[in-house]
Amino acid sequence: QVRLVESGGGLVQAGDSLRLSCAASDGAFSNYNVAWFRQAPGEEEREWIGGITWMNSRTYYVDSDSVKGRFTISRDNSKSTAFLQMNSLEPEDTAVYYCAAEQTIGMSDNYHSYRYWGQGTQVTVSS
Repeated sequence: QVRLVESGGGLVQAGDSLRLSCAASDGAFSNYNVAWFRQAPGEEEREWIGGITWMNSRTYYVDSDSVKGRFTISRDNSKSTAFLQMNSLEPEDTAVYYCAAEQTIGMSDNYHSYRYWGQGTQVTVSS
């Protein structure tokens, strides 16, 4: 079982950048796909932003203009940590951001596919 801890959230202004981290307790982190989700205020479901595979660190992103070109996912297996770099933040990016992990082949955008979740980190973007 792997425990995930997110960090790096906060209150920023529109146009600013943040880098979220997702640190894993399991030394076998390199065998897990990692995905990032967010849940905006008032939304019932978590939105998949993208993910990175364990096999070859291939990245996937939601096919939406909402984050395309602004968010970048990466990982450092030597530190058992994944990252979400967010640039040119907009007020619409305000949400709780979660990382999730699963040992699987292929990337899933369905939050039901992930057993392991972090506690979430709040990102608030003011206009």
